[in-house]
Amino acid sequence: MVVVAQISDLHFNGTPAHRDRISAVLDYVHSTVGDRVAALLVTGDLTNDGTAREYAEAAAHLQSHLPILTLLGNHDDRAAYTTIRDGAPCTDPVNSVVRLEDLLIVGLDSSIPGESAGRLEETSLAWARAQIAAAGEVDVLLTWHHPPADLGMPHMDSRKLHDVERAAALVTDHPNVVGVVTGHAHTPAATVFAGRPLIVAPGVASTLNLPCESDGWVNESQGPGLALHVIENHRMTTHFRVLGRW
Repeated sequence: MVVVAQISDLHFNGTPAHRDRISAVLDYVHSTVGDRVAALLVTGDLTNDGTAREYAEAAAHLQSHLPILTLLGNHDDRAAYTTIRDGAPCTDPVNSVVRLEDLLIVGLDSSIPGESAGRLEETSLAWARAQIAAAGEVDVLLTWHHPPADLGMPHMDSRKLHDVERAAALVTDHPNVVGVVTGHAHTPAATVFAGRPLIVAPGVASTLNLPCESDGWVNESQGPGLALHVIENHRMTTHFRVLGRW
């Protein structure tokens, strides 16, 4: 059994209110589940405006003894992020991988600079295929920021992943993919994509309403949330946690 924690849409913006929400989910991961979690996924929108100051704040607070795989979202900026991470700016897609004993986590940058919707570039897809091939028969968890399927949220569905057939081919060409996990929609959600589970993590910074819940966009009453993905016997089961009322 492998358990992977996922948090998404942190939107660091320099305010104590946002830091408190982020600290709450990190404290839950580290204090409640601790060493029983194998890795931590942070699936995009690390910052609100993609500034160097916000990335410095994120780097100072996103500390863990766990392996961390960090993705970028539509609110992020590749050059600013890599300047803080690496000391030099880069505008190439920020892809990353974590290899655990029984699981390969492949994280792809679905951001399109200057746009809200997402796309997986051909270079990223080729890189992912190479990572999966090199790992052998181990289970694979794919992750990026933008959901590749409609969620019944018109505002966010108009900003989902584009060219989804390319992402679907990556999934169907690899039977050892146990699922796809994303963020972006600020709501815990579960559906199917290319015959595999598609899981959307809750938002840390905020929760967005379904049309049946309210005419308003943001649900002010919800606390920050996270997802815990349990992977065993080539099957992924996801549990969501929302931390109180905010």
